[in-house]
Amino acid sequence: MYKLRICHLYPDILNLYGDRGNIICMTRRMQWRGIETEVTGISVGDPLNYEDYDLFFIGGGQDFEQEVLLKDLASGKSAQIREAIEAEKVFLAICGGYQMLGQYYKTWDGHQCDFIGALDLYTIGEKERMIGNYMYQCDASDGGYVVVGFENHSGKTYLGEKVRPMGTVLSGYGNNGKDKTEGARYKNVFATYSHGSLLPKNPGLADHILKTALKRRYPDIELEALDDTFENNAHDYMQHRLHG
Repeated sequence: MYKLRICHLYPDILNLYGDRGNIICMTRRMQWRGIETEVTGISVGDPLNYEDYDLFFIGGGQDFEQEVLLKDLASGKSAQIREAIEAEKVFLAICGGYQMLGQYYKTWDGHQCDFIGALDLYTIGEKERMIGNYMYQCDASDGGYVVVGFENHSGKTYLGEKVRPMGTVLSGYGNNGKDKTEGARYKNVFATYSHGSLLPKNPGLADHILKTALKRRYPDIELEALDDTFENNAHDYMQHRLHG
């Protein structure tokens, strides 16, 4: 029997705007297919062995909450996360979790927080927030899906040469409101500013991420199609609102 092992990092601290809904969505989509899902929450003080998991989820948090985690990350979790990413484990990271995978976050008044350093990117805080429903299109290699979501961040993220964007902004701000990039992709990392939750309204992307994780253990697995009528209706309604 197939089984998906999910590590939910800092579930009690990083959970803005219903990000936990992504865990519920992944669990249900596996359950509907008869695939067992085991979700383990790992928080401050808990040991982390990345080899125990197939997929890692990191939700969003405010600047203060990210700083609170720095000491715990430095205790060994940062190294485990970097090793997991280089070993091509699958990660879904949202907003603050996305920023934390990068090199650093510099606040608008010049205070710098050095983060995990797993991804070639950095974030600069601004006084003005980038808020609202938004939309972006994934690269063709990730299915070319048009993703609808909700963003709320003051940090502007800039990508280095070793990562590529997760998508191109069609409506809204994305990484920084300037270069039309949204999120970051590196190996099997999917990082995005999309709250909302991301996956329930974007079932194609949800299955792409789940299949990527499962295929590392079960190379021949194929996911049976689900009836995504309600999910697609929610997606198409928001797409129409944003694009007309």
